Amino acid sequence: MTTINKNANNVYKPTFFRLKYDTEHTTFSALRNDFTIELHDSIETQLLELLACRNASLSKDEILSLNMIQEHLKLHGESLYTYGVWVHYPWKRQLVHILDEEEFIEVRTNRNKYKITQEEQDTLRTKKIGIIGLSVGRAVATTIALERIAGEIRLADFDDIELSNLNRINAPLAEMGKNKSVSAAQEIAEIDPYIKVECYVEGYTEDNSDDFFCKDGKIDLLVEECDDIKVKIEARLKARKKRVPVIMETNDNCIIDIERYDLEPEREIFHGKLSSDKIKAFMLDLSEINRVSIVSEIFDMSVVSERMAGSMLDLNTKLRSWPQLSSEVNYGAGIVSEIARRVLLNEIIYSKQIRDIVNYGE
Repeated sequence: MTTINKNANNVYKPTFFRLKYDTEHTTFSALRNDFTIELHDSIETQLLELLACRNASLSKDEILSLNMIQEHLKLHGESLYTYGVWVHYPWKRQLVHILDEEEFIEVRTNRNKYKITQEEQDTLRTKKIGIIGLSVGRAVATTIALERIAGEIRLADFDDIELSNLNRINAPLAEMGKNKSVSAAQEIAEIDPYIKVECYVEGYTEDNSDDFFCKDGKIDLLVEECDDIKVKIEARLKARKKRVPVIMETNDNCIIDIERYDLEPEREIFHGKLSSDKIKAFMLDLSEINRVSIVSEIFDMSVVSERMAGSMLDLNTKLRSWPQLSSEVNYGAGIVSEIARRVLLNEIIYSKQIRDIVNYGE
């Protein structure tokens, strides 16, 4: 039996085995023979779907009757067992047999076609998105992964999952106590292991900011969804310096902020709602009173819901934090993901706060 790291809490990167390479057989065989590892092999079904995508005029029954799977395997000189990739998920103790990267992406994005052209899909595949804050941000991250509008996602959150988070975070009970970014990264890997994911379990900090923005190539977009006002300010100042656009969604009434620092590097953060003097003063005084004052300037209280406005009076007395609902979080995640795609494709080239979501494309 192979030895597996029992402490998999911070493990979020799967291992790939391509059995056409002899060097990978020994490790794979040890896993394959470990009775505690679950095996999931649907490669034949995936090949059938691949051929159906490439031959849309044929039914799956016709593809089978024409022995097209066998012909495809013969063409590549492989068997069903060696074809594609076996993916090991150590945190789930699973081995999953899937198509290799190009064919996997071809099939998984097949239903995107026409709504997202192949040229656009190829462009989006090269994009890197950073996400700070993995409560609302987790729904955004998984939606981005599902739609595959990025080839790399960087996740930053220092916090662990708690029971009270599970009114809006789609995570199992067994993941309470796990870092939010790691949990989200694992979910993404189980959706699409070919999307590169990096976690910053200490959250976004001054020390890791250069790494978060620029390691192995600069991010193309920042989605900021954290609660910390200081981090909100620091991340925007960094984004402006690095010329990275920022999207933020306030899930109460789904207010979206788009800040195109890539096109307007001199633009004031938060659409100019905070002067340089106020930012400097706040950074010197992080008291709760000052935070509430800054929040009231950043967010237009006239457009938040009556219940959200009322909650601010009870923060840190009767309420631990801002109230959030799953319906609002998931609705917002869909809107943010669509806007992110349109920003990355340069269909949205303006900086703006969007309040009328129905007509945001006007």
